[in-house]
Amino acid sequence: MAGSNEMTINLVVLGRTQTGKSATGNSLLGSLDFESHLSPSSVTTCCSLGHSCCILGITRRNGCELALRIRVLDTPSYPHSSLSKEQVKHAVRSALAQHFREEGLHLALLVLRADLPLCPDENDQTVQFIQELLGPTWKDFTAVLLTHADKAEEAGFSEEAYLHKASSTLLSLLSSVKNKYVFLDNQKSIIKEERATILRKLLNFLRQNNYQVLLKHDKE
Repeated sequence: MAGSNEMTINLVVLGRTQTGKSATGNSLLGSLDFESHLSPSSVTTCCSLGHSCCILGITRRNGCELALRIRVLDTPSYPHSSLSKEQVKHAVRSALAQHFREEGLHLALLVLRADLPLCPDENDQTVQFIQELLGPTWKDFTAVLLTHADKAEEAGFSEEAYLHKASSTLLSLLSSVKNKYVFLDNQKSIIKEERATILRKLLNFLRQNNYQVLLKHDKE
């Protein structure tokens, strides 16, 4: 994953338009690498890779602190306002092969909005896209990231209460990915402590999967 005193994590963010994929990437990187703003159409039209600076204080190996580096691949949404499913899929596959061909992908983050219900048709469409993109082991390499958790909190929902009231569609999705999920408070996403908590959760997901990586190639 890197040298003895470093660890690099390769992530890709996937999801529908205006769920906050690019903003999530920026939060994880602690930067403004990806364009992100409110728009009546899909903002991201091509894949781009962002790199974090060296992050300390997150994890240790054999009693020694590791320097953590995060690489995030931002992707066009699906469905997209101007690109077909095949165009999006080709773009993401090519980018995965280009950037993560040697080291592999550690985790795909399916970005959903906590303040919007997940409907069955929407879920089926998204899951099918990820299955086609990542292959039969997609569940082992996918986690759900729920953005706009601050709005759910404003409505009086703790994480536990939110999941208690969540639709069977969302609960089934979370179960299928072995309950790998993270809530992201968009108002706190730039705060160092909030970012560290999320990164530790992602590292725990990797640990549960024995730090395996998914290797993707252009012709798959």
